[in-house]
Amino acid sequence: MKKLGGKVLFLDRKDINTDEIIPARYLTEDSKKALGPYLFEDLELPGFDRVRDLPGKGAIVSRANFGCGSSREHAPWALEANGINVVVAESFARIYRQNMYNCGMVAVELPAETISAIFKRFAGLEVELVLDLEARTLSLSSDTREKLLLPLSLGEFELAMVHSGGWVEFAAGRY
Repeated sequence: MKKLGGKVLFLDRKDINTDEIIPARYLTEDSKKALGPYLFEDLELPGFDRVRDLPGKGAIVSRANFGCGSSREHAPWALEANGINVVVAESFARIYRQNMYNCGMVAVELPAETISAIFKRFAGLEVELVLDLEARTLSLSSDTREKLLLPLSLGEFELAMVHSGGWVEFAAGRY
């Protein structure tokens, strides 16, 4: 199974929609990899520079309603094309969340207070996120802050999807 997590990209805003994740003008691309260069091209967030901030990230921490807007699997694909396979947020648009699992990725929902505490504790630091599916934990750490260990609440079906690598692989192994 692939490593889940990595260096964290903090996007401190709610309602980041699928058009900001991958603009509609790129939906004609015929591969996941082709979407990669356009990830967050239209995201307007004070202090965010995609060229500077995106490379090398494996996880995102954001606010409520991540992935709202048009339902399109291209949005998780664009994350995947950039090596991002975990998004942690207060909540997700329902279809977006399912599309993450369909791709073998993980969408972690945490209470608003916990997300706020993560932003406060790790603001401006380089942070590593590690997801341990067997222990069902999520950990965040930096060189200057004590590690934060949180319980991970995932259903058996979600775990099976991630372990399989996504819906297609899950279905191929069972049907």
